[in-house]
Amino acid sequence: MAPASPAFFGRLRGRTRRTSVERLRRSTAGTLLVGVFFAWLGVFTRLTVENVRVPVVVTVLDVAGTVVFTVLYVRILRASIAGTRADREIVASGALALVMLALLDGELWSLGLLAIAWSSGAVLLLDRRGAIAASVGAAAVAVALVPSGNFKPNGDPLLAVVAFLAMAVFMPWTNRFQLWFWKVVRSAEEGKEAMARLAVTEERLRFSRDLHDLVGHSLSAIALKSEVAVKLSGADVERAAAEMDEVRALAREALKEIRTAVRGYRTVDLDAELRSMTAVLEAGGIACSLELPREEVPEELATLLSWVIREGTTNVLRHSSATRCRIAIVLREGTAVLEMTNDGATRPGGRGGTGLTGMSERVTAMGGVLTAGAGEGAGEFRLRATIPLEGTR
Repeated sequence: MAPASPAFFGRLRGRTRRTSVERLRRSTAGTLLVGVFFAWLGVFTRLTVENVRVPVVVTVLDVAGTVVFTVLYVRILRASIAGTRADREIVASGALALVMLALLDGELWSLGLLAIAWSSGAVLLLDRRGAIAASVGAAAVAVALVPSGNFKPNGDPLLAVVAFLAMAVFMPWTNRFQLWFWKVVRSAEEGKEAMARLAVTEERLRFSRDLHDLVGHSLSAIALKSEVAVKLSGADVERAAAEMDEVRALAREALKEIRTAVRGYRTVDLDAELRSMTAVLEAGGIACSLELPREEVPEELATLLSWVIREGTTNVLRHSSATRCRIAIVLREGTAVLEMTNDGATRPGGRGGTGLTGMSERVTAMGGVLTAGAGEGAGEFRLRATIPLEGTR
């Protein structure tokens, strides 16, 4: 037996990295294909179940018509998920179904299923009134044009018609509900993305306002005193020198304030970063567990650990097919230890992504050590950062 190709494992890793929204989109598309199922179920029934010898020409036309109907239905389905229109496809598939119902010889629970197939797709792009008209109208046309025949539940023609009408109403509206659910989830996801972009924009505005408040006053004072020093340079050298000393002091104070503001801006909230990275991992189908210390992590150390966790999360998503990840932070004996362990390592014993090199340099600058390699279990990868608490705050 030949071993599986790397491309095969690449496709599997791609599946594990799909977000929950992407998986729901694919699940919705698969569910909405029920119309295609009904169309081909009717073909299968006519060719195998009905006690009628179907001519070859009719069979070819039947299969060819169903193939064309399937293509049109899939285009309707894609348009409904993408939120676009497909009016021509709805009209064309409806006309095709009507011709097949009128010309081909079939029974209500075989050829008539094509009417249910069409309404199951048409209701996805119609408003409520249009959807009601499509589902009821398609069922009525099928009952009018296709005789119930002998293929019916319990041999009762009335029961066959009632059951068919119930199915003709139920299936399209089930499809419509599934599409509505997908649109709600997509709207919620778009809302989250908009909120994230808004938060970034607000943070940029806040930072720009802070810089304006800090630098604006200082630069105005520096400019004014510099002008005074220039005017006094020829008449009163000592006063001009005093003014320039004040300019230098103002410049140093402004530089100090800017550095303080930038340092606060670059500080990362460890708790927020852990929540964010956990949400990212779980959205990718990776179960995540956290083990955190009871003690408060120093601010500078928390920022460094946040960057290591962010890089480790990127490494897990890009270079593994993990199904679980463990993040543990321990403070003991004057040392902080961060461990990220995940299964599904692509190359046991490898060093993971190249971004870890930069993280290693940051950790080393703080007097710590960053290691990345095989974990204790088979196929595990472990990222470990050991950082002394001395010097952090």
